[in-house]
Amino acid sequence: MSAPQKIVIATRESRLAMWQAVHVQGRLASLNPASEVVILGMTTRGDQILDRPLAEIGGKGLFIKELEVAMQAGEAHLAVHSMKDVPMTMPEGFVLAAISARENPLDAFVSNKYAGLDELPAGAVVGTSSLRREATLRARYPQLTIKSLRGNLDTRLKKLDAGEYDAIILAAAGLIRLGLADRVKAVLSAEQSLPAPGQGALGIELLDGDAAMAAVVAPLNDPETAHCVKAERALSRALGGSCQVPLGGYAIIDNGELWLRGFVASVDGQQMVSGEVRGAPAADEALGRQLAEMLRAQGADAILAGLACH
Repeated sequence: MSAPQKIVIATRESRLAMWQAVHVQGRLASLNPASEVVILGMTTRGDQILDRPLAEIGGKGLFIKELEVAMQAGEAHLAVHSMKDVPMTMPEGFVLAAISARENPLDAFVSNKYAGLDELPAGAVVGTSSLRREATLRARYPQLTIKSLRGNLDTRLKKLDAGEYDAIILAAAGLIRLGLADRVKAVLSAEQSLPAPGQGALGIELLDGDAAMAAVVAPLNDPETAHCVKAERALSRALGGSCQVPLGGYAIIDNGELWLRGFVASVDGQQMVSGEVRGAPAADEALGRQLAEMLRAQGADAILAGLACH
């Protein structure tokens, strides 16, 4: 099945989203020299509404809806997403056709004044957009002041540089991809801050049933990353789907085994349950569900019941 003459990639227009799209464009162009690979940049509702936390305005799906409409209208063949922005349950008519090799999946500590979380004085203001990071920080560093931080990467860094925050926590992957690795004061270990499901990985979304495009993007799939991300997403899906939940899920392949760690917490960090499982990489989603059951047995349901779910 030959690739179409023109391949159109839909993407958000933030600098990081464009980097991701250009990265995929380059890979597809080299794999399909006879095809013209172009990018369709779009502004999404998630990019437009910056004055409220994401959890309040409908969650992560806001970043991908317009891109899906463009695919349905035949204006684009595929969309490139940061996997941590993709809702845990794909909307009807769409599939995740490939998950590419992961960049550094960990969280990064960024500050102009301090070298790490342990150096922050009591009352220091830390910015994050993530309930997961907020819960982790509140549990481990109750003396800090946590403030919501929305906007694209450049906007967040500007707010830090303007002195609105003493430090901010961001995904290391985004900073590395944009050539801003020098802004990272410290990479937080998984023990310090367990990453979000899918963090650092890119996903390619297609219309369900588009066999020609599925064949085109298949070489972009990295099996090891895909197994890890599927396990992480299955854990998240089993515990709350697309609700805004302070939840971490992180898998690696360790000596041929898939090792998945996860936690669920209350936003204030007062309640937290965590656990881990190991098994065959091919059993990725089953391992995610297994860990979800373990966390439920420890009381995850009571924590989830206390969270506002939209």
